[in-house]
This record gives sequence, C-alpha cells and structure tokens, in this order.
Amino acid sequence: MWFEVAIILTGAFAAAFVTGAAGFGDALIASAIWLQFFLPAETVPLVVSCFFVMHIVLIIMMRGELDFRYFWPFLIGGAVGVPIGASLLMMVEPATFKMVAGAGLIAYGIVMLTLRNLPHIKAGGQLLDGFVGWIGGILGGFAGLSGFVPGVWCTQRGWARSQARGVTQPFILSMHGMALGWLAYGGMVNTQTGQRFLIAIPAIAVGGWLGLKLYRRFDEKKFRQCVLVILIVAGALLLANPGGA
Repeated sequence: MWFEVAIILTGAFAAAFVTGAAGFGDALIASAIWLQFFLPAETVPLVVSCFFVMHIVLIIMMRGELDFRYFWPFLIGGAVGVPIGASLLMMVEPATFKMVAGAGLIAYGIVMLTLRNLPHIKAGGQLLDGFVGWIGGILGGFAGLSGFVPGVWCTQRGWARSQARGVTQPFILSMHGMALGWLAYGGMVNTQTGQRFLIAIPAIAVGGWLGLKLYRRFDEKKFRQCVLVILIVAGALLLANPGGA
C-alpha cells in the first residue's frame, strides 16, 4: 500500500512541477512513472482526471497572465481530431507512433537549442493553427499526446510565453476533458481511480505551485529554452516507454 502511494505521489509531483513551469508535459511525465507499475487501463483515467483538474486550477491562478487570443482555432481543430485518433487505435500500434514521435521531439529540441535564429512561421493564420490543433486532437485520441504538437507550433510561431501558454494549457485541458468523458462513458473511471486521485491531489498542488513559481522567474529566452528541454525529455520518455498510453 505505502509503495503504491509513493509511486502515485512521485508521478503526480513530477508531472505537476513540469506543467507548472512549462504549461504542458503532464501526461508524458506521469505516464512514464505510473505505467511502470500500473496497467494502462488504470493509468490513463488517473492521468486525465488528475491533470484535468490541475489545468483548471492553473488557468484560474494565471488568468491575468495568459493571452487566449490564439486558442480557439486549436480547440475547434482538436475537437474534430479526437474521434479520428480514437478510431486509428484500431489500425495502428501506438508504440510505433511513439517511437517516431520521440525521435522527432529529441531532434527538434536539439536543433532549436543549437540554431537560435531560425525564422518564425508567420503564414497560414487561424486556418493553419486549426490544422495544428486537429493534429494535436488526433494524437490525443490516438496516444494521449495532445500537447506537444501545439507546444512545438507555438515556439515556431514566435509567440510570447503568455500567448504560448494561453494555447497549450486550455488545449490540453479541453482534450483531457473529452478523454475523461469518453473513459467514464466506457466504464473505465471507477472507485480505484477516485482513491488514487485523492492520493495524488496534494502532490499535484505542491508540484504545480512550485513549477508556477519557477515559470514566473523566467524571461522569454529562459521560457523558450525550458520548453525545448521539456520536449527533449518528453522525446526520451517516449523512446524509453513506447508501450504506455
């Protein structure tokens, strides 16, 4: 019992700290720890329930610091993409995708940290933003990885950190909410999920608070570097644990 509690607290704290600092990464970090000990059917409901709540709290706490003007095209695209991704589970192994995505994230993060003066992408407007949200929705429905493509895209757009977090945090919140609804409808949210959720909440609160304090110490350059490092770590986690959810 105490070992299980320790695992839940460790995954919850680490994921919440990273998300508080960077605005995304919760599912990747928590799953990388929890899937070593829990079944995917146990882990996924715990992830989406815990961090759905956390993103609500973070957005409320940061409501005066976030710029949501670029968010809506991503939400519309993501809502269309989620059921498509869920359908792809019948045809493609998520582990195959995660291996490719992990290598891509590592390569992208290293290149962007090394080549700091690459031009930002200004073309495409809301239509292209919606397309990126659609991809994020597909990947969220397919493998629970809704946040990293919008996270990369916000970096390439050259948006300020308030604008980047104003996209990634509500986007992940929305995708988690949709996933939680589907899981509850399918009977995968149960008493065990609720018990583990209650155990995780204190660690999420402390980790998110500390991560948010770190975020507020960042300038734009440090924030960008933090996001790129998180992408590299996320890629490594995907490669280390491609079979997780």
